[in-house]
Amino acid sequence: MFAKLKQRWQDTRTIMALSLGAEQRALQEGQQHPGAEHYTLAALDLPDGSARRVFARIGADPDAYREALNNRHTEALNAIGFYDAAVEAAPPAESTLLFDVQPSGQALMQSLPELQRRLPAPLCGAHVLLAAASMAHSAAGRAFKAIGIDLQTLGSAAEAELRAAMPS
Repeated sequence: MFAKLKQRWQDTRTIMALSLGAEQRALQEGQQHPGAEHYTLAALDLPDGSARRVFARIGADPDAYREALNNRHTEALNAIGFYDAAVEAAPPAESTLLFDVQPSGQALMQSLPELQRRLPAPLCGAHVLLAAASMAHSAAGRAFKAIGIDLQTLGSAAEAELRAAMPS
């Protein structure tokens, strides 16, 4: 029972780190609410290292993913004629007291408990990547595709990482 309580506490800390990291990345982009792409970036920075190991399993570069997201943002602004140096240099938006997320971020976070039930490893970055791999039409999914990552391959690598981390 103590081990289960300890694991729940650790999972709660992981959710807190993911949420705060995602919010920070969204604010750096000038967005008020994080989406699945921000949670994916936050997962890459979790101390468990599982998201980075998933990228290594498929021979992908986490920095290329970050760059794909940056390019997507720049291209979107250019497409509507709003991109210039002043926008690039704008300070990040301020955090609010209430935490709110974009629909893609909400869908990702809501899928984590089911993924953890199916693959009962401690909650980690690999769970986030597995969730993001099922979101082909999100900004996260499009960024994966932009750098040549097949979402099915990503999902399989995340599952392999999680199976390796499952308690015996």
